[in-house]
Amino acid sequence: MRLFNIPALLPLLALLTASPLCAQVTFGASGAEGEPFRRQAWNLPSPDAAIAAHALLFRPAGAGPFRVAVIAHASTQNALRRAQMSQPEYRALAAFLVARGFAVLVPERLGHGATGGRYVEDQGGCDEPDYLRSGRATAEEISLALDHVRKQDFIRKDAAIVIGHSAGGWGALALSNADPKAISAIVAFAPGRGGRANDEPNRICAPQALLAAATEFGRSARIPVTWFAASNDSYFAAAFSKSLADAFRSTGGKVDFRVLPAVGSEGHWMIETEAGVKAAAAELERALNPSKPMATKKP
Repeated sequence: MRLFNIPALLPLLALLTASPLCAQVTFGASGAEGEPFRRQAWNLPSPDAAIAAHALLFRPAGAGPFRVAVIAHASTQNALRRAQMSQPEYRALAAFLVARGFAVLVPERLGHGATGGRYVEDQGGCDEPDYLRSGRATAEEISLALDHVRKQDFIRKDAAIVIGHSAGGWGALALSNADPKAISAIVAFAPGRGGRANDEPNRICAPQALLAAATEFGRSARIPVTWFAASNDSYFAAAFSKSLADAFRSTGGKVDFRVLPAVGSEGHWMIETEAGVKAAAAELERALNPSKPMATKKP
């Protein structure tokens, strides 16, 4: 992954042990206090009371309070791949947000990587997937992480941003029914489930079921969504993503849908790269500021 020019992180300074759910593992700040980037490892509550979810927190210099952005990562139905996933960082995106005054939380959800545990987001088989249930399960995990970090003195209680990628973006859409004072905007990069089924480009498990679920999420949506699709996404082609966004909009969801130019060899992963963040930068700026009206022009 290509990174912004961010100073190397300092070595581990201390390991603090507390309760399983609220223990905070503190890493050294990146550079001096004036540097706009700090990194901490956290443990967060999860839907399984016996398992703490791993997370990373990045934040600006100073005491805050800061607005918070939560980044919800992608997923896979493949259990082995989930178990082998490294802690998601979205370093380029986190740096972009920290530079604009946000604290950034990147939680790892149950059933993934070092967090482990049961995969509560399972959509089921390809023929009859339950996309509503899987999206709502992801939304619940995002909410738990957000609720926990908002208890910290250095985090504002209002105007959070939820940014989701792929399955994380699908969960963010399911969360669009939340209080718009608590979450001011949702940004979804290539949201969906069931894409590239059996590793076949542009094959989606039960696409009509995905469209129906997007329609249902839009029915209760209260938070505006900025929706990004890359022109070279082989999981959810831009044309299909537009159909999903239209389905979400058809029942009341507010969507600003944007197609980005080809980013790298596979646009589905654009948000994990510096180039992808740069391509989305202008519309990201708009989404971060809830005082600006949503663009009405659709490509």
